[in-house]
Amino acid sequence: MTTTEHSGGGDISRSLELLWGLGDRPSRGPKPGLTLDRIVTTAVAVADADGLGALSMRRVATALGVGTMSLYRYVPGKAELLDLMLDKVSAFDTEAHPDPAAGWRPALEALARDDWRRYQQHPWLLQVDQARPLLGPNALDAMEYALRALAGTGLTDREKIHVMVSFGGFITGTARTELNSALAEKRTGVSNADFWQAQEPVLSKAMLSGRYPALAGLDEDTFTGDDPSVFELGLTALLDGFEALIATRTARTDAP
Repeated sequence: MTTTEHSGGGDISRSLELLWGLGDRPSRGPKPGLTLDRIVTTAVAVADADGLGALSMRRVATALGVGTMSLYRYVPGKAELLDLMLDKVSAFDTEAHPDPAAGWRPALEALARDDWRRYQQHPWLLQVDQARPLLGPNALDAMEYALRALAGTGLTDREKIHVMVSFGGFITGTARTELNSALAEKRTGVSNADFWQAQEPVLSKAMLSGRYPALAGLDEDTFTGDDPSVFELGLTALLDGFEALIATRTARTDAP
């Protein structure tokens, strides 16, 4: 799935005003019940149903049953609307997650699984380049939770942010690979099993050549099925690695 949109691609000041409720609200709406939140919620629903390519101010207005120009009383354009959508789907319920003071590992694991589910529910997120994210209240809620969980680990503030970035990169990359695989089946009409089966005659000869002994020695079921263990193993490895790092920091702090 290629990147087609960018966060922070519109009027940054206006997006931040809307994210934090700092801007002036329309004194009267063109239709009763039309609100910024309703517009953003509808935009998310459009993207969920038909992909980011289907998202436009006109399409959202049609779904709301209003004229396109009505939306511009609430949001300047599609770029700013996208910023609001990104924060909307990042809603973070602290009460539904482990107490961050009870330990960093269960808290970060919960965050990781939350992000994983978010990509399954809103696959269009993978089409947005968020190298320059606009930080709204929901995004900051998640960051605050993670930083509270990492308090007392001995990591520097910079390292704490690096831990969060590392988690984000792993989850995004794994989710993108899984989604691209599903999209390939839909786009071509060829299942993953049939795709790999088509390569079997040539690959069998390659394995018999003796050039690839490590590959030839793999179990027959190594690459079969849609295996969720890719995510599970990667998450465990990351958590174990950070645990080892934190242990060294803690030992250094405790040293006389």
